[in-house]
Amino acid sequence: MRKPPVFAAKKSKLTLMQNTENAAAGPDRLVEAARYALLRRLAFAMRHHMVVHLQPIGMITEVMERRLQAAAPDIEQVHQSMAKINGFSRAAVQSCLDVVSWLAPEAGAVVPLGAGVQECVALLRSSFNFRGFALKDEVGDVPALVARAGLRNALLACLLALTDRAASPADVVLSAQTGADEAVVSVALRPGEGSAGFAGDAPYRLLEWHEVEALARADGIGLTRVGDTARLAIPVSRA
Repeated sequence: MRKPPVFAAKKSKLTLMQNTENAAAGPDRLVEAARYALLRRLAFAMRHHMVVHLQPIGMITEVMERRLQAAAPDIEQVHQSMAKINGFSRAAVQSCLDVVSWLAPEAGAVVPLGAGVQECVALLRSSFNFRGFALKDEVGDVPALVARAGLRNALLACLLALTDRAASPADVVLSAQTGADEAVVSVALRPGEGSAGFAGDAPYRLLEWHEVEALARADGIGLTRVGDTARLAIPVSRA
């Protein structure tokens, strides 16, 4: 009986090792792909978040320039305009730093649950309104500390995935319950009133629910879904 060539046996062994490595790396690659898709979906909202404080600076500068061309400029008004420019500039810098924290989260950073949910809602509110979805934050001022990056990834992905295939108009209601070890954030879709919104430009791509589950699992967050309601069980930090 003819023996298989040595190189064929080595190639088969190498292929088996590669397949094993790929299988082990599968979940990580899924998480990275989901994070990339999430950031691409958030790009427009992030751009708006950065420029919202820059636009008034140009308008104030034009007004101030016309005032300075007057025969007798009102110096007090010029000082007021300069103070406004300074304020908007500081806000713009902070907005840019905030966006960087979305792209490169600080390891170990925590945030009060209520404030973290408010950040997510503020980032998506305009784009959701445009699509006919009204974000309603009923979480309130919850002081329990949770991982900031985990909350952002899981909650934003959950909001996008729930609404990607939903009909509008609709209300997206966020609420929360807290315990000693975890906080549960509920996201529920309910029929709403008003305009159905506009389709606008097609998104980078729709998020699949298994990607949302992968993102939540990567940050130690439990995720369940029943119909149009999802619940995130987020560990409470002891920091």
